[in-house]
Formats: sequence, structure tokens, C-alpha cells
Amino acid sequence: MPVDFHLGPTEAATRAAAAAFAQHVLKPARAEYLKHEEHHKRFQATQPTYEAAVKGGLLKGQISPAHGGSGGSLVEAAIMVEECYAVEPSAALTIFATGLGLTPLNIAGRPEHAEFLAPFLSGEGSPLASLVFSEPGGVANALERGAPGFQTTARRDGDEWVINGEKMWATNSAGWDFKGCDLACVVCRDVTNGEADHESDPRDRVMIILVTRADLDRNGPDAFQVLRHISTPGHTSVSGPHVRYTNVRVPGKNVLCPPGQGAQVAFGSFDASAVLVGAMGVGLMRAAFDAALGFAKRDSRNGAVPLLERQAFADLLSGVKMQAEAARALTWKAAHAMEHGPGDYDARRELALGAKVFCSDAAVKACTDVINAVGVTAYDLDQPFAELLNNAMVLPIFDGGNVGIRRRHLQQLMLSPAYDPWAATYGPSEKQ
Repeated sequence: MPVDFHLGPTEAATRAAAAAFAQHVLKPARAEYLKHEEHHKRFQATQPTYEAAVKGGLLKGQISPAHGGSGGSLVEAAIMVEECYAVEPSAALTIFATGLGLTPLNIAGRPEHAEFLAPFLSGEGSPLASLVFSEPGGVANALERGAPGFQTTARRDGDEWVINGEKMWATNSAGWDFKGCDLACVVCRDVTNGEADHESDPRDRVMIILVTRADLDRNGPDAFQVLRHISTPGHTSVSGPHVRYTNVRVPGKNVLCPPGQGAQVAFGSFDASAVLVGAMGVGLMRAAFDAALGFAKRDSRNGAVPLLERQAFADLLSGVKMQAEAARALTWKAAHAMEHGPGDYDARRELALGAKVFCSDAAVKACTDVINAVGVTAYDLDQPFAELLNNAMVLPIFDGGNVGIRRRHLQQLMLSPAYDPWAATYGPSEKQ
């Protein structure tokens, strides 16, 4: 079968629908949330936009058909993310973060977990989900032997589990009223039998427990607290606060991944999201290019010709365009390979990690390049360039930082004796 980069009917329809949603629903949200100064109030102002996304099937579309959803391929998801990020990244991230919050259930959910997905399949209201992973002290080294591991703990007490600890940066984790989201997949460490010794593998104690808003309400007002709303330079309508769980009791049925299985599912969730961060980078690069191209066609800086006729400007702009095309090709390839191969899971995962690192770094450089090309006018907040850069800045450091986590995972793959560098492109090589 020949290599074909044309969109098929399904992908083209996804792109058209996503582009329409971005223009008619997401784009107007910005004017509404900018009426507020504080970021957590901006987040609350996006609830009507989120409700429109729910009604339009965007949450159901992030749930696997195996669990009752209408989710399509990862390529379609990447196309949708790019279209949204090219128009309004901040309001879009809240929607896609719920998709990340549901990914552990997509991977490890069993029929008995159907009740947890029901609110997200209904097409009604504005249910929020969150993958509650990061912690105030960081988690990049939490799985090293001898490390203390995750500081959020779970202890079995009869038929219940008791959760304690603080989490940070988990998008949507506080819910619309900051008393807890509808569903949290909390990554924690089992301490039922006390602390582990320094020689044990921290992975053996990592688990994922589902915590619903009903669970938090049942535990009382002190069970869940927002310690601080975090303001960020970009994505200024997104909520990822510093929160605390205090003696939160949940029934045994809420265990999604028992001790020893949580790390694989949590990091597997981030493998899929790595591809989508690549698509976010492509969307921002595309928006930066389009804005700079429009500026260069209409502005001469009081010269004799439009800026686009200046070679220095055109060189920077053509570089951004080429990087955007390369980033999109890698993102689509990674998305397709994750689901279809060739190669084993590690080979396919390497492409996903590469898409996250390459595209996020490229997005920051692209935004910087167009700012240099446009000049001091880009410093005006009425222009889109500063906001594009502010949004791009987080891509290399969230969803698993490129330096602390993603590049380390790439290193670990290369160090493996079974490493086959081109398997995800050509299939497994013959053993010599």
C-alpha cells in the first residue's frame, strides 16, 4: 500500500467539525473569560463553553467505544486538537484535560467501572475529570529505587481505602466550584503495610484510585481543599491548583489499578497524550505562521515594499512553515503508529515521545522567530504573538517535562538491549 498523507473522509469530517467548533464556540469564549482578572474566575467563566462541548459530543468522543464512547482514532484526535489549539488553546485545554483524566479508564477500565464513566457519556451538564498525578515536590524521580516515591498515600482500612496527600498542576482537579471534580484518577502510593525499604521497587506500591465528587461530599468539607490557585503566563483560563486530600475514604470498588499496576497505566496515559501535545504544538505554530504572514502582507514598516518581500523576514517565516509541516508529519505518524504499528509497544512509544519533545520545543522556537520577524509591534498585547509564546512555553514542561521525564524515557528505550531504532517505521529488523 502506498504511503498516503491525504485525509480520508472520516479525518476530513473530523477536521471540518473541529474547525467549526473552534471558530464558533471556542473563539468567543476568550472575550468572556478575559472580563475577569483572576485565573480561577476565568476558568469558571468557560463553563458554558465546556457545556457546549459536552452537548456536541466532545467528551463522549474521548471515551473508547469499548466503554460506550464514540472515540475515533488517535490521528483524528490529533487533528481535532490542532484545529482547536490554532484558535483558542486555553478553553480547549480544559476539554482535552478531561480526556486525559478519563484515559486510565480507557486503558484499564472494567465493566464494573461503567458507573464512573456514565456522567461523561450522557451528553449533559459539564462533568470534569482529572488525572491527578503531579505533586508539589515533583514526581520526575518518584520511581527510582530508594526514593520516597509518591507522597500522596493510600491505606487499606477494612473495605475502604483512605487517601492523604497533596497534588499540584492536575488540570480540572478542583471542579467548577473548587470543591472537587466529578471524577479524579488519583495516583498514589500504598502504605497499608507501612513504608517500603530502600531496596524495594517503588512501582510495586503505585496504584490509581477513582475519587468522585460524591465521595468527597460524603467525607465532609475538610476532606478536599484547594490550597492555592496557580496563575500562569499562558492558558490563563485553565485550573490546575495545589490541592490536599485529608482522610478521604472511598470504597474498595474505586480501585482502578491495584498496587503494582498503577505506574504502567499512569505512564501509558501520558504516552497517548504525548501525541496530542505534539498536535498542540502544531496548532500554535500554525497560528503563529498565519498571524505573521498576514502582518507581513499588510505592513511595510514605512518602507517601499511589504515586509514579505524582505528576505530576512521571509527566511524566518519559511523556517516556521517548514517546522510546522515536519511537526505535523511526525505527530500524525506517531498517532498512526501507536494504534497500528509496526513495531512493538516500545518502538511505537518512542515516536509518541519524540512527537511531544520535538513539537513542543519547535513551537516555542516558532513563536520566538515570528516575534523577532515582526519586531517590537509583537510586544503589543493587542497582537497575538505574546500570547502564542506564553501558551507555547508550557508545552515542553507539562505533560511530563521534556528534560526531566520525556527525554529520560527516550534514553531508557535506547539503553534497552532489545532496542530496535527503526521498527516503528520499517517493522522489526531481522536479528543477526
